[in-house]
Amino acid sequence: MRSASAGVLLAAGSGSRLGMPKALVEVDGERLVDRGVRLLHDGGCHPVVVVLGAVTVQVRGAVIVRNPRWRSGMGSSLRLGLDTLPGDAERVVIALVDQPFIGPRAVRRLIRAAREGASVAVATYGGRLRNPVLIARDHFAEVAELATGDVGARPFLRAHPELVVAVPCDDVGDPADIDTPDDLPALRAL
Repeated sequence: MRSASAGVLLAAGSGSRLGMPKALVEVDGERLVDRGVRLLHDGGCHPVVVVLGAVTVQVRGAVIVRNPRWRSGMGSSLRLGLDTLPGDAERVVIALVDQPFIGPRAVRRLIRAAREGASVAVATYGGRLRNPVLIARDHFAEVAELATGDVGARPFLRAHPELVVAVPCDDVGDPADIDTPDDLPALRAL
C-alpha cells in the first residue's frame, strides 16, 4: 500500500501589509486559498487541511480548521494543521497561501523525494531553501515544538540540516510571495 501524503495550507493571517487577508485575494476569479488547495491536490496530497484565522470561508475539497490563536503567528497555525492530519498521513507537504507562483510539479517532486527515502524535502529556487516543505510524520512533534511565534518549520530545518533533501524547483515555480499592494500587479501575469 502506498503511503499517504497530506497537505497543509497555512492561510490564517490578516494580510495587514496587504490591507486584506491573503486567502481572499483573487487571481482570474480564483481566491488564493482555493488556488493553494488546488496546488496541493494536483501535486498529490490528500487530504488537504486549510488553517484559517482572520477570515472563515468555505473551501471545496479541503478540511477547514480555524486557528483561534492566529494572531500569535504562523507557528500556532502549523501546530494546528499538523494536529488535524489523519493518522494514516505518513508525511505532509506544507504550503503558504501567499505564494501563488508555485506549481503542483514542485509538490510532486517533494513527494517523489520522500518515496525515494527523504524524510524532509524542501523546494529550492536559485539554490535557496523555500516552500513548499515536506516532512515525515516521525518529525511532526519536533516541528510543532519548535514552531513558535511567526515561524513555521524553519527552526526544525535549521536544527537538522542533515535531514534536509534539497529539491530543485526553479523550472516549475517561483517562490515570490504577495505581501503588499505593490506585489499585486504580478498576479495579473499568471
